[in-house]
Amino acid sequence: MSGQGSTAAPIGLMGGTFDPVHFGHLRAALEVRAACELGEMRLLPAATPPHRTAPLAPASLRLAMLRSAVGDAAALVVDDRELRRGGPSYTVDTLAGLRHELPHTPLCLVLGADAFLGLDRWHRWQEIFSLAHLIVIPRPGTPLALNGPVGEELRQRRSSRAALRNPAGGAIVEQAITPLGISASAIRALVASGGDPRYLVPDPVRELLLASGCYGKAGQQAATAAGTEV
Repeated sequence: MSGQGSTAAPIGLMGGTFDPVHFGHLRAALEVRAACELGEMRLLPAATPPHRTAPLAPASLRLAMLRSAVGDAAALVVDDRELRRGGPSYTVDTLAGLRHELPHTPLCLVLGADAFLGLDRWHRWQEIFSLAHLIVIPRPGTPLALNGPVGEELRQRRSSRAALRNPAGGAIVEQAITPLGISASAIRALVASGGDPRYLVPDPVRELLLASGCYGKAGQQAATAAGTEV
């Protein structure tokens, strides 16, 4: 974590399948951006997530839903580089590309506690610390485990929010947010059963996903037959 502080505001990076994007994603992005004083929060939809099965909604629809959800929120930016790149959406490749484009801007990868604790199963995971800081959203009432290789990194790298302004990366900062018990899988199941996702997703997202029919019973059955997690 050596190096001088940057005059550029840090950029937050929140990846995921966004299948579909919901208020839990959006509220977390806004709260982390504000609390950590990030210049912007980029939302990066994955093309082919390496650690789970393929999304149910096609990439074009997930991107359209995400853009409609963000709307005119200046602090949130949709970055479709992983969809344009195609292939497995390895986070280390995304960070390397951003670091090349923004060599003097601190990058902050935002992860939920579960994703963070499984970080040692990610592709070239230890290189991530040389490219970005990590902002970890803990589970309410459950401290992060300090055992194993990820726990060792946490012990060595745990820092305050001030460290996020260092362009060299390498800090781990915990940032609590308002917990919202919304999950994409529950929304998909709700729609498949004929339910209405109103108030779980922004209205423009609701309109797009209902019009597409991709989360309806037929879409769920097709995905199950193809071996896709729904």
